[in-house]
Amino acid sequence: MIRSMTGFGRADVSTDLCTVSVEARSVNHRHLDLAIRLPRALASLEPRVRRVLSQRLERGRVDLSVQLGPGTGASLQRVAVDAALAREYAERARALASELGLGSDVSLTWILERSGVVRLEEADLPDAEDLWPTCELALSRAIDTLITQRTTEGAALTAELHALRVELAAHVDTMVARAPAGAARREARLRERVKALVEGAGVDETRILTEVAVWAEKSDVTEELARLRSHLEQLGGTLDKGGPVGRPLDFLLQELNREVNTVASKADDLELSQVALAAKGVLEKMREQVQNLE
Repeated sequence: MIRSMTGFGRADVSTDLCTVSVEARSVNHRHLDLAIRLPRALASLEPRVRRVLSQRLERGRVDLSVQLGPGTGASLQRVAVDAALAREYAERARALASELGLGSDVSLTWILERSGVVRLEEADLPDAEDLWPTCELALSRAIDTLITQRTTEGAALTAELHALRVELAAHVDTMVARAPAGAARREARLRERVKALVEGAGVDETRILTEVAVWAEKSDVTEELARLRSHLEQLGGTLDKGGPVGRPLDFLLQELNREVNTVASKADDLELSQVALAAKGVLEKMREQVQNLE
């Protein structure tokens, strides 16, 4: 199965200890480029996270974000009370009330409302080792979703590339059929030019044949067309084989483009040149699609 490099995956896994939320986004990149953001409590797990991603994905820029939340049986925060500060508030309030001749009633509600008496603190988290099974499960599920999206898009891109390959093969067939006629026309034109130049003088047929042979060698595209057909067969086989085919296809398209450029530059025939230009347009479309493949 051929996959693209674009996708998104998310997963949440909750246990008594914690809740782990993982988001993974991927886009095109020449290599596997990982950007991982972990909470401080899981920072030591980054090598494992990186290893899991590297085992599941071949190419692409992957942005992975992991968030840690409270589990079903615990909270990541706890209420802390500063009893010493509360006692000082009460004592100061009673002292001021006595000095002013007021009642010394100090309610618990009033004390609890004083700044700093009650605060939220982070609870002691389990060790990263204890959290890894939950993190690994959430990571695996997020990658599964990411790969599913990449596979779906990859199937669509593969179908498009097959269609473009058929179109390109038709252009190559046209070039193969056109090449002999172009050679004959070149020979006829050369004969006419030579005769016009030596009009009134004797024409050396051997010299004409020599010039035709030189011209034919410079403009012969037989080898290029043979290589084009060979590369097209390889391209079809690569698409059928599946797997991580982005790099092999990119190389084949470079070779196809090189041969088509040579045909276009050597062709001394308008129709052959036009077909070569049309083939270049198809190759450009294929190149744009292949850039998205893993």
